[in-house]
Amino acid sequence: MSARRKVAYAAAATAAPLALTALAISPASAHGSMTDPVSRVAACYAEGPESPDSAACKAAVAASGAQAFYDWNGVNIANAAGKSKEIIPDGKLCSAGNDKYKGLDLARGDWPSSKLSAGSHTFRYKGTAPHKGSFDLYITKEGYDPSKPLKWSDLEAKPFASATDPKMENGDYVFSGDIPERSGRHLIYSIWQRSDSPEAFYTCSDVVFGADNGSAGGGSSATDKADEPAAPSEEQIADGQDESTVEHNGHGDQDAETGAESAAPQENAPEAAGAAEEPVAADENLAETGGDSTTPYIAMGGAAVLAMGSALLFATVRRRVSTGRHSR
Repeated sequence: MSARRKVAYAAAATAAPLALTALAISPASAHGSMTDPVSRVAACYAEGPESPDSAACKAAVAASGAQAFYDWNGVNIANAAGKSKEIIPDGKLCSAGNDKYKGLDLARGDWPSSKLSAGSHTFRYKGTAPHKGSFDLYITKEGYDPSKPLKWSDLEAKPFASATDPKMENGDYVFSGDIPERSGRHLIYSIWQRSDSPEAFYTCSDVVFGADNGSAGGGSSATDKADEPAAPSEEQIADGQDESTVEHNGHGDQDAETGAESAAPQENAPEAAGAAEEPVAADENLAETGGDSTTPYIAMGGAAVLAMGSALLFATVRRRVSTGRHSR
């Protein structure tokens, strides 16, 4: 075989697997958590995963370990595909059924709670790896008892606030909604379902309306500043990235240079949704680049063209070699 033919064979053989690899590219994983009203996991991270201040966060860290709170922005189901109510069991809503975050499901009435009132409210959700998608916020019904495990039936059937592709301000998704009348301790549950992926993220934010007498499970008044939860500061988020196993800044969890890993696949993820996260482009961030849900399909189309071209090249080389042999 001539040197030219050898080179052609090598090129075709190399291009084909590269094309198949390109077909596997999907959007980078989104990450984040509610910061107004602050979620349990974000509040405990802000207190400090190694030595939190509140009794509830201490108990949550004892149950889950500190790593879960360094990974405060990764409470997710990779393949939720809009089926959250079907795949997350009662009693495990705050952890999304992920054993890593089981401390968030502790039923107690002394979680640090944000003080709220009925009426219009501006919600903030920190998007450490932003992507397009929708947010739905649910609130617990009157009579909610925080000393009992949270069930789907404890939440109103329909969200009281929803937003699709809300604006971002300083790294936060910002959108408004009208909070219904409530009294005492309650919980706001958020579902962030991506539109460019089946992945969804979840938060539980403890809130209190009016004075909290601590009648459900004990705890001091939410007007006590020592119990007021705070969202992680930008400095705290930056300082904790070295300890986190969840990728930040929209690069995806397979970025070899960061050493970050994907959140562990959930046991309750629907089988029909397919495998968990796939390889991603290191600089892919749909929210910042202007991409949308069509972006991965454009990439896949380009990869398909590359694969077809590689196959054509390979067939052409074989035909030429075969023709050369028969002419001798």
